[in-house]
Amino acid sequence: MFEFLKQRSDANPHIALQRGFGPLTLDLRAGEDRTVATIDEQGVRFEPPGSKAADLVLSAAADAWAELRKAEPAPGFQTLATMRRARHLTVTGDMAKFYRHLLLLEMLFSHLEDGAAPEAAAAPAIEPVTGRYLRLAIGGRPHRVYFEEAGEGVPLLCLHTAGSDGRQYRHILNDPEVTDRFRVIAFDLPWHGKSSPPRGFEAEVYRLTTDSYVETVMAVADALALEAPVVMGCSIGGRAVLHLALRHGARFRAAIGLQSALYAEDRSLGDPLPEMALARPDIHAGMAAGASMAGMTAPRSPAAERWETMWHYMQGGPGIFAGDLHYYFEDGDLRNGGAAPLADSDCPIYLLSGDYDVSATPEMGRELADLIGAAHFEVMKGVGHFPMSENPEVFRRYLLPVLDSILALPSG
Repeated sequence: MFEFLKQRSDANPHIALQRGFGPLTLDLRAGEDRTVATIDEQGVRFEPPGSKAADLVLSAAADAWAELRKAEPAPGFQTLATMRRARHLTVTGDMAKFYRHLLLLEMLFSHLEDGAAPEAAAAPAIEPVTGRYLRLAIGGRPHRVYFEEAGEGVPLLCLHTAGSDGRQYRHILNDPEVTDRFRVIAFDLPWHGKSSPPRGFEAEVYRLTTDSYVETVMAVADALALEAPVVMGCSIGGRAVLHLALRHGARFRAAIGLQSALYAEDRSLGDPLPEMALARPDIHAGMAAGASMAGMTAPRSPAAERWETMWHYMQGGPGIFAGDLHYYFEDGDLRNGGAAPLADSDCPIYLLSGDYDVSATPEMGRELADLIGAAHFEVMKGVGHFPMSENPEVFRRYLLPVLDSILALPSG
């Protein structure tokens, strides 16, 4: 059942590089069947069960392993991390090693390539996107915030996901069907991307809160003198648009929530290491974050876009992803009636949920839509947690009708 591991290991030079960080011994269990695999500089080799102690035990039903091997696995089976989060896979043993080697494991076990032909070289071209720095005060402290913009018309302010940055919206910034009608603006939150942390950051721990997030967005909107902008956010940004509509609904023409839900939970089966893995000196936090996000994308999404989405996470600053998750998991929770006033909001809310998202699932998106009487709710087929970056061609087919509806709203 696991012979493919050796084939993948031998065929991919990047995997060969990752093997050098071993050795790693896996006890692979498919129901009652067991296989022991050792991964090291020489490759992958199989050994009799019980012949040596395993670093990790990976246990799943045989049909679950078979689903993972499909070219298009069902939601919840696209990667090891996703299977674990959806409780189709149990991992025990040295969990620090699990996160240390997660990128290697996902490259071995999961379909992260689509076999597409290499992209042909194109003639030199300058994109119609302008990047600039904005100096402003946030929380009474001076900040230097980077933003990119393109287009003319109604301002469309874009909020990136936890631990990433505004590059996630590069396809929207380059889409003339959007930029002919909207001034698209994507900024990097402080501490993220090309935005600097404030002075004195070395003496503090970054933690994103509802208050600081809302204040940042409003400070950027005010500094750029945006009049009745549309705000669109994904993941933590999809939560933030709800808080913005609650506190400043009259300021916005509309809000678009991508992968929005009332809450999110750490479903790592009680394992305390996920957040720790993002800050441990013996684990490459960027590689661990990128590998974790592989499971938040959909198997139909093109490999190049999936890997670029992961690459953004691999470049995050120390502790930033974990600090954003504080807002996502804790401070920004909108259960217990927190979102109920949105039913009477001055800001119409449009919700789009990817069917492969195991964090803000389609069911959670529908629950939110029903609670607040959303202006629109739709499940996007074949995309995961990062629709705008992992599969921009599919995403725009859902986004463009929403933008048409927003433009048809009465102004003022």
